Amino acid sequence: MRRRRFHYAASSLVRLARSVGRLLFVLTLSSIALPAADAWRDLRAEAPKAKIVGLGATTCQRFSDDVRSNPLLQRDYLAWAQGYMSGIILSRPPGVDEGLELNPATFGLLNQLDFLKDHCAKNTSLSFSDAVEALYKRLRREGKT
Repeated sequence: MRRRRFHYAASSLVRLARSVGRLLFVLTLSSIALPAADAWRDLRAEAPKAKIVGLGATTCQRFSDDVRSNPLLQRDYLAWAQGYMSGIILSRPPGVDEGLELNPATFGLLNQLDFLKDHCAKNTSLSFSDAVEALYKRLRREGKT
């Protein structure tokens, strides 16, 4: 009888030790995995935005002031906008925005310039590149009509 109790107690201790071992293993993995997951989430949340250079790095207010004081600069800003939008198209995955026309007959360059002027007049604190991204979205809608 004593032997049976001893055997039962020993097997209970073995089961307990295995359970504790599993628990410690899970806790150890958790202590590694959770911080790693948090670090990954932080990296994705803080993905650096590309540094915009050239005319697009200015604010909408500066764009408005520049084209008002020197109308010839409109061409330079529009050329920058077309180049920036071309870069957006090239960065899109295959099948997305393929064939998008950046100078459609239904929304030509003068209309695009007016769009940028209006957008910037309403959003002076935005960057000019933000206005160009809004124009790109407008051109996407134009391509769907």
